[in-house]
Amino acid sequence: MIRYLMKISGYFRQQITRLIAQYRQHGRLQRRQRTVAGFQHQYTAKDIRLLAAMDERHDTSCGQAIKKLCERACAVFGQAEYERLASISVNHLYNLRKSTIYTRQRRHFAKTRPKPSTLGERRQPQPNGRPGYIRIDTVHQGDLDKQKGVYHINAVDEQTQFEIVVSVEKISEQHLIPALEQLLDSFPFSVLGFHSDNGLEYINKRVAELLEKLRIEFTKSRSRHSNDNARAESKNGAVVRKLFGYSHIP
Repeated sequence: MIRYLMKISGYFRQQITRLIAQYRQHGRLQRRQRTVAGFQHQYTAKDIRLLAAMDERHDTSCGQAIKKLCERACAVFGQAEYERLASISVNHLYNLRKSTIYTRQRRHFAKTRPKPSTLGERRQPQPNGRPGYIRIDTVHQGDLDKQKGVYHINAVDEQTQFEIVVSVEKISEQHLIPALEQLLDSFPFSVLGFHSDNGLEYINKRVAELLEKLRIEFTKSRSRHSNDNARAESKNGAVVRKLFGYSHIP
């Protein structure tokens, strides 16, 4: 019976036992009224509003700085309303900032922070003397009267310097993915690594899925390391521009 009463009432066993004993003794249950007052709030709603106003004037500085400002307001400038806030602890000041009164008076919105891309590993590839680690870059043939020229996909093997150039009309997904598949299949050895700069034509899910399917290591250039993709970039001028020039090719 006690387990049943615990189940339907949600009371603990000690509470159920006490209520049963009370019913046996008096024949009825007496409601217990709260005889003690709840915890008194040391800091009132007015104090919280003063804190919100102080934060607004000082761009939500750290808790230690706001506490010092409240101390100066009370001791130096004689503003008695800051007397309680002058003695507040820094930890409790942050608690007051989370209160409903504070958030209703002052809301702080943070700008959305960009999420770093997880596609590709940001490091320099290490071929260790093995062919198959290619560097890739894009060369644009220029515009003419607002008409885009072709794009050359330049891929160079790090070790053997074997080079393949594929030209595409656009660097969109529709044109680039088939070109990359043809390019990777044209190398006379197995492609083990694929390194590019941080251009969006390569750092995207479709390219990452293609390389993952072929089990090719995907790396990208590091920030402030301009030589990470120097092999392909040096071939852009020495080979691609020498063959195709700088004139517009529609």
